[in-house]
Amino acid sequence: MKPELISFKRCPFVQRSIIMLREKGIDFDITYIDLQDPPEWFRAISPLGKVPVLRCGDTVLFESAVINEYLDETHPPALHPSDPLLRAKNREWIEFGSSLNMEVIAVLMAKDKAEFDGKFQQAHASLARVEAQLGSGPFFNGPAFSLVDAAYAPLLQRVAILQQLYQVDLLADLPKLQSWWDALATRDSVRQSAVPELDQLYLDAVHKAGGYLATRG
Repeated sequence: MKPELISFKRCPFVQRSIIMLREKGIDFDITYIDLQDPPEWFRAISPLGKVPVLRCGDTVLFESAVINEYLDETHPPALHPSDPLLRAKNREWIEFGSSLNMEVIAVLMAKDKAEFDGKFQQAHASLARVEAQLGSGPFFNGPAFSLVDAAYAPLLQRVAILQQLYQVDLLADLPKLQSWWDALATRDSVRQSAVPELDQLYLDAVHKAGGYLATRG
């Protein structure tokens, strides 16, 4: 039986797992739900009420980091580093990226210019901390694609959406992050991870929120 990924079209965390499924060449089904009005069956299987959720037969896994490590362990070759210390460092930066995703979304949804400026500075400072971890690339650990790359690709895609739609440049003075995104953006698993209408979904969400960027769009 094919695994089934439960998804919300705008969710960056779902994209993390889609990237891993595609990297591993796993045939899977995907079911989209409305997180604002989730079906009862979803409430029953998602303890946190969040996506992604991966159904493997009668077993349900939740949280993208857990799902991705399961996929990596069950479908070799491993994309996590073999060295335990480097693997732990990768895990901590994946966790940092989860918080950073929410900081970037906060920039999109800021209510006024003062809030926008504050959220922008916060997200840019966090991105600068990631920049300081990067080497010569093209990926987080160097030449080999890893779970960290799968975790950050959706985040960097949203940073690119901010730049494209609203001329908000969170990667200003962060050339290594820009190079990292340039490498990720051309990878098939990343290109195929998002729904084609992702930009429009963000335009609609910002317009509906009626915040600062809605006045600039």
